[in-house]
Amino acid sequence: MKFSEELRLENEDIFTLIKNHPFVEGIGKGILSVDAVRHYVQADYAYLNGFMKTIGSAIGNANHRNDIAYFSALMQFSLHDEIQAHLCFCEYINVNYEDLQGQPLPPTGDHYVKHMMYHAQTGTTGEAISALLPCPWTYYEIGKYLNETWQVSDNHPFQIWIQCYANTKQDVEEMCERLDEHASHASEKEKASMKIAFRKSCQLEYLFWEMAMSTEEWPSLKEDINNE
Repeated sequence: MKFSEELRLENEDIFTLIKNHPFVEGIGKGILSVDAVRHYVQADYAYLNGFMKTIGSAIGNANHRNDIAYFSALMQFSLHDEIQAHLCFCEYINVNYEDLQGQPLPPTGDHYVKHMMYHAQTGTTGEAISALLPCPWTYYEIGKYLNETWQVSDNHPFQIWIQCYANTKQDVEEMCERLDEHASHASEKEKASMKIAFRKSCQLEYLFWEMAMSTEEWPSLKEDINNE
């Protein structure tokens, strides 16, 4: 069994939770809270900035040109291709995309980015890929699942979002191949660290959907203090 296949099998529980999450189900049904969608886009825009910065750190620590070339291509996808998915959500809530940019990450998103950055800065290239992979992999499976389950048509409000990710199979397979290549030369200790990085990213992917649904914010006592 390939290393990436081991990871997928070991994290089946989290993948299932993600596909059954109420926000994901709402995408399939074509019905979502305006506040939840707004919160998701704001957070995901900031998260993708962190994702790309993580890739930049991975490039800085890479020892081989083929890894540098791969990470550069991955950054281009994050920078350009996912905009259409965000615009789909913005159209649904009738809000300009620019108005949702530049917001701070909520606690879960902040934790997620710092988790990925930690492995990119202090770990091996294999660790960095392990921390980054759950984002594209879970989104591909969400898109595929929703497309097959709801038989999405052109008049579905989230058709563009779903198709955007349902068509990323090749991108995920390439990332898995890159990970498997690094795992084939890794020590048992490194592979253990790669597994930890991957699982925590899977868990944070699930919590990211929770964050959007609950419109999670940083706690503040300012209002209570001002009212005393």
